[in-house]
Amino acid sequence: MMKYALFLGCNIPARVKQYDLSARSVLKKLGVNVADIREFNCCGYPMKNSDFKTSLLFSARNLALAEKENLSILTLCQCCFGTLKKAAHLFKEEIGLKDEVNAFLSKEKLSYHGKVEVKHFLSMLHKEIGTTAIKEKVSNGFKKLKIAAHYGCHALRPSDVMQFDDPVAPVVFDELVDVTGAESVDWSMKTECCGAPLLGVNDDLSMTLTEKKLANGKASGADFLCAACPWCQLQFDTVQKLMEAKGRSNHNLPSILYPQLLGLAMGIPGEELGIQMNQKDLSSIKAFLT
Repeated sequence: MMKYALFLGCNIPARVKQYDLSARSVLKKLGVNVADIREFNCCGYPMKNSDFKTSLLFSARNLALAEKENLSILTLCQCCFGTLKKAAHLFKEEIGLKDEVNAFLSKEKLSYHGKVEVKHFLSMLHKEIGTTAIKEKVSNGFKKLKIAAHYGCHALRPSDVMQFDDPVAPVVFDELVDVTGAESVDWSMKTECCGAPLLGVNDDLSMTLTEKKLANGKASGADFLCAACPWCQLQFDTVQKLMEAKGRSNHNLPSILYPQLLGLAMGIPGEELGIQMNQKDLSSIKAFLT
């Protein structure tokens, strides 16, 4: 039986609790066990451009805590995935750097020896469980539902470190959407940035990027967007609603988190998946269930 240390990061518990709820429900249905390590701290992502070594130390502490439990880390957030995965790669490539962070970790009687794998929720489902096994759990699949799968940035690049999928022509997310019975549409902007990193720095540019994504997804025939990162979900859900109020968007293209989409196809009640927590109304998606 698979077991992982579930890494929620900072954003999900505070602002996207439905991602946590739906992921746990789906993992339970698939027979995957998760452990909550209460000592986990921030992945280090917010500090990487201001204090890189402190960012690495934050990552190293999380890696060491998981290693202490002899568990691989399973992340839901793509920013956390990218940060932890890159840190683990650097510690493998630069022994001196690993020794430096271990000197700090020793104060807590912790150490990291490079034995922890970092996996994202989507890649674990696709590579470790497989689409065939997941499809066997689909009892209430979708019909005639068109989904625009948004890949996000941090899972794909740098591709030699992430090893998630082809950064130019990815298929993992599309295949996971297809498993639910929905059709993953081909849209030209599926690998483009959602605009979230610019929010609070340049709101106008952030919303412009989001508007382009929404327009492209709608033009491609999608009924819903689908995300697997809390930052992307907030941009397509909360920020899209704000844009509508400001008259900056009228596409009405709601975004659903992947474990919510999969959970519905598995017959899990929407309330257990936190559907009601999304800002954009998702009730219409039930009409596509078989």
